[in-house]
Amino acid sequence: MRTQMHRPRIAPSLLIASLALAGCDRVADVGKRPEFTPNSGTYEHRAMSVINLPETVETPRPTDSASLWSKDRQSLLGDRRAGTRGDILTVVIEIDEKAEISNSSERSRSSGEEMDVTDFFGLPQKIEARLPDGASMDPAVKLGSKSSSEGDGSVQRREKLTLRVAATVVEVLQNGVLRIQGSQEVRVNFEIRELLVTGYVRPEDITRLNEITYDKIASARISYGGRGQITDVQQPRYGQQVADIILPF
Repeated sequence: MRTQMHRPRIAPSLLIASLALAGCDRVADVGKRPEFTPNSGTYEHRAMSVINLPETVETPRPTDSASLWSKDRQSLLGDRRAGTRGDILTVVIEIDEKAEISNSSERSRSSGEEMDVTDFFGLPQKIEARLPDGASMDPAVKLGSKSSSEGDGSVQRREKLTLRVAATVVEVLQNGVLRIQGSQEVRVNFEIRELLVTGYVRPEDITRLNEITYDKIASARISYGGRGQITDVQQPRYGQQVADIILPF
């Protein structure tokens, strides 16, 4: 006796209800400007809120207070580059890349085989007498084939992006590498453009202007997008997205 296993089926009404609930949040935002993401409670905020452990303070000499060559960060020649948790530095993003790939291939092959049996102890003549009308032993076998293929493909891509964003040192690793994270949001009318940057940098790669370029950020994650009315119009509807996944055609 076989036991049949029945797979649970999703009722169409349940699917429609779930899609309707997913769109309720979007309906509530109709006619409203998109809100900014709160900047309190983020990694940057916590990194700047926690007081770092005090460093070993050397006994000041009497001449230190009057010297222009003091190594203090607030002095004229002090190093103001980010180096501790909570410090801020500027990330410069200048992407101008262009790639062109073209590939073309062509292949052709032609072959032919022919076997002619005209006199073989008189057997061809006897065989032809028994063959139906239209059949002949001259030539007895004739084969031919011809094939060809051709392919052509090309890829053209161009990306150009120039941005600057302030990032915060959220963690100092044991080897001295800094983990940074930065975010920026700009609202224009009913559209918010947001820029997110995360990654790891070496303190020695930070310039004297307290800046670092994106190509010196390890494991860089750069996201530039938006949310609002324009982005909403550019996205397909929930029903269309579900249909694209489910329909096999």
